[in-house]
Amino acid sequence: MGAIEKQINRFCWKHPNFGIPHLINYILIGNIIVFVLDMVSNGAATGLFSLDFGAAVLNFQFWRLLTFIFVPNSSKPFWFVVSLFFYYFLGNTMEQEWGTAKFSLFYLVGIILTYFASIVTYFWTGGGVFMTLSAVHDTLFLAFATLFPEEWIRIYFLIPVKAKWLALFYVFIEVWDIISINRILLPFLLPILLPPLVASWLNYMMFFWSDLKEIIGRSFRRAKHQNSKQTINFKKATRAYQERDTAHPQKPGKSYQEKGYIHKCAVCGKTDTDFPDMVFRYCSKCNGYYCYCEEHINNHEHVQ
Repeated sequence: MGAIEKQINRFCWKHPNFGIPHLINYILIGNIIVFVLDMVSNGAATGLFSLDFGAAVLNFQFWRLLTFIFVPNSSKPFWFVVSLFFYYFLGNTMEQEWGTAKFSLFYLVGIILTYFASIVTYFWTGGGVFMTLSAVHDTLFLAFATLFPEEWIRIYFLIPVKAKWLALFYVFIEVWDIISINRILLPFLLPILLPPLVASWLNYMMFFWSDLKEIIGRSFRRAKHQNSKQTINFKKATRAYQERDTAHPQKPGKSYQEKGYIHKCAVCGKTDTDFPDMVFRYCSKCNGYYCYCEEHINNHEHVQ
């Protein structure tokens, strides 16, 4: 997967003019047209334009290979308008960050993988199942959350939530929808739900394999560091140090009460009040919670 990502980046670097500028705008305009046609045809447009391998290839309805790109995710007017604004923001932001070539390639690969998903679904179910580009749109949000994890997204235009938490919630919901299927319905629903989901996530991983490895590796390193015996819980150490100062005011406690410092070097007596720009740390090799300034954290006799 890493080799594929390198080839994608190399292709985009060699062909910067590849793709369609503002691609997401054209897709959303197509969504509006199909939505309006659905309103006047009682949903017939979606049935006519959605991707169905049997109808598209075996019945020579080749227009479905293109028109399914423009089928909207929602048939409800309110949610359709919300999705328009949402994907307009995501698409244009991602294109500015990636460039037209890579953004267009992301959708092109997603379309091709959706074709394969449609074929798998057709032969798995033994019949035709309508398919749209909604799964690729969903992974566009995963792509956005990977590049901008700290970006605030307002749910219902009101509730602010960071993109990374929404992405994790989306992944949880998608997985839960699969594993919570009733065993009786599993043979019927799994061939419909699983292929497009796997295709969209595979598309995402092809573009973000190195990012996923870094995120997973960083999480393991953080967990290993936090569980290490040499790692000091900074908040706990600070609280214990303050309690010790209060219990023994003849040492640094009086200064703490009067001056309000939190950290004091056990060697030189410098405090974070007197030196606010100085870094203070607790030594994991000393027997107890002993604080040291940046000058003495690596230059002191360990208390045993």
